Amino acid sequence: MAKVIMIQGTMSNAGKSFLTAALCRIFRQDGHRVAPFKSQNMALNSYITEDGLEIGRAQALQAEAAGIAPSALMNPILLKPTTDVGSQVIVNGIARGNMRAAEYFRRKSELIPDILHAFNSLSEQFDVIVIEGAGSPVELNLKENDIVNMGLAKLLHAPVLLAGDIDRGGIFAQLLGTLDLLDPDERTLVKGLIVNQFRGDLSIFQDGVSLLEARSGIPVIGVVPHIECDLEDEDSLSDKLNRRAADAALDLAVIRLPKISNFTDFDVFSQYPAVSVRYVSKPEQLGTPDLIFLPGSKSTIADMEWLRNTGLEEAVRRCYANGIPIFGICGGFQMLGAEICDPDGSETGGSIGGLGLLPCRTVFSKQKTQMQTEGRFAEINKGFFSCLSGKSFYGYEVHMGQTSQDGSALTDRGGCVSGNAAGCYVHGIFDSAEVSGALIAALSAKKRITVSAPAIDRNVYREQQINLMADAVRKHLNMDAIYQIMEKQI
Repeated sequence: MAKVIMIQGTMSNAGKSFLTAALCRIFRQDGHRVAPFKSQNMALNSYITEDGLEIGRAQALQAEAAGIAPSALMNPILLKPTTDVGSQVIVNGIARGNMRAAEYFRRKSELIPDILHAFNSLSEQFDVIVIEGAGSPVELNLKENDIVNMGLAKLLHAPVLLAGDIDRGGIFAQLLGTLDLLDPDERTLVKGLIVNQFRGDLSIFQDGVSLLEARSGIPVIGVVPHIECDLEDEDSLSDKLNRRAADAALDLAVIRLPKISNFTDFDVFSQYPAVSVRYVSKPEQLGTPDLIFLPGSKSTIADMEWLRNTGLEEAVRRCYANGIPIFGICGGFQMLGAEICDPDGSETGGSIGGLGLLPCRTVFSKQKTQMQTEGRFAEINKGFFSCLSGKSFYGYEVHMGQTSQDGSALTDRGGCVSGNAAGCYVHGIFDSAEVSGALIAALSAKKRITVSAPAIDRNVYREQQINLMADAVRKHLNMDAIYQIMEKQI
């Protein structure tokens, strides 16, 4: 059976996913067969495995850090919010339908057999499993029948490292307050504290380390500095979504839909030093970018209505009329069409007219498309996106709708292009160096400027960034102590 270590955090976005990925890479570098595990994840950024199953994007990244293929065993339960009070529930990579939060809370203990099966299957295959918690372990109103934090730690006899984010302030309240709210049997599971995201001179926090250890009786096994690395975030707390215009040669604008999903599709462009990627939620923020992206959405009709009501639809149309190209992915592709219909209530139900920039119509059904894919762009004879003609791409599809079209195919795997508008269902379609490089070159030529940075495939770039992260984390965590904690188990 595998040895385990669990990362829990004092709050959402305290760095659990980041530290889990770093430990996966460090254990791999040390010669261990390692896998990530998160029993329940709530995120709109998802990933499709080789066998067509859906998991959280963070677990896919952690699997890459571990040097293994992502598997549904690593994230047996994924919740994808569709409204403020409900989510699509995905178990073992397959959607089981939508459920209101109150109903899910009542029934979540029914999923323990699925969690244990997934964990035990991983445990038979790997030497080490790095488990990630979710949110805070002391949300007192949610602790009953917990299956992702201390409830899971007790179930799996997993030692816990508790991480707090000092950059957000109140690190003593975060760590000591969390420990104080734990039940006695839960507190005994916490074997080490991690202070994450420290900025400045680490030596000035030595007194802080001493205070934490004296008050908690638990060793601080690391003060991890803020690390500049460019890796995908998984949820709406990402700082990337708050980016505004930067001083860059090329300005790319992403419409920040209320239920935006898979915004990691655009991370590849941040690799280019001359390119600014910013997220726009108001008409006055849009301006005159060089390219507009309409991203995926978990509530396409509701987000199309939001686009219309906020005035962003009109602003996008105005940009398009002025020659600014627009590319939509998944829900964004559907919005570029003439109509979106959801007769069975697969998401929110009803129908709505789209922007009408592509000759397409989408109808939702209860069947969900989930697959990895690769292919080539079609020979596009005119318009801005002719720059992509014949270029190779790879990625994955995850969507409820089926889109029919009367226009020209964008790729040999579907999609549509008309004038300076294009869209498709492939998440990650820009990750190929051929594709991102061609877009940046075409935008530069259109603007009569030179962007000299070479195109880098996103997979190659991500590997570089994972190593950068792991090397920095290794320097600031007491790995000997972590190995000793894992050896003792509980």
